[in-house]
Amino acid sequence: MAFEYVLFDLDGTLTDPYVGITESVKYALNAFGKPIPDKDALKQYIGPPLKWSFKELAGLTGDDIENAVHKYRERYERVGWQENRLLDGAEELLDNLKSKGRIIGLATSKPEIISKKILKHFGIDKYFDFIGGASMDFSRNTKSEVLRYSLENLGVSDLSKAVLVGDRHHDIDGAKEVGIASVGVLVGYGDREELVRAGADFICETLADVEKIV
Repeated sequence: MAFEYVLFDLDGTLTDPYVGITESVKYALNAFGKPIPDKDALKQYIGPPLKWSFKELAGLTGDDIENAVHKYRERYERVGWQENRLLDGAEELLDNLKSKGRIIGLATSKPEIISKKILKHFGIDKYFDFIGGASMDFSRNTKSEVLRYSLENLGVSDLSKAVLVGDRHHDIDGAKEVGIASVGVLVGYGDREELVRAGADFICETLADVEKIV
């Protein structure tokens, strides 16, 4: 099936942000006197909106949730966003899709302003027709909110022509909520069981496999 519009998640889909995200999470948790999770538990912070993570994973409540996000951003915006690497095959996939006339968008729960810096840092911003992310004031925060925002700015009127590529169940959940197809990739932080349980329409072992579907 060929899709005209291909939207991508960022963390765990195009880049591996483990160091930057987990070190910034630890920085925030330390500020609230919270214990630091082990390596595997820290991986769960990669992908979901930060407010959800600090509530559901760290057990923060009330104003502490938003304050933890601000503390996280204090480190991430200074250095964490650079502690990142482009995943193997990411640029090749984007280049191939663009050469085939696909319209490419980003739909990430990471703040849009930071997402643009990361794509530019890796020299792949040129492939994107629109870069959509969360807003800094939390008015656009969930995956479905970001997806609707990106779809609107890409001018998508027929949702059957759009697909989201992501690595966590939050990506699949968001795609289902807005009514577009989804491709789960096993190059990031969600495993096959998670993606199957979420109901991904397709599951790919590698980024190269994505091109065969979209």
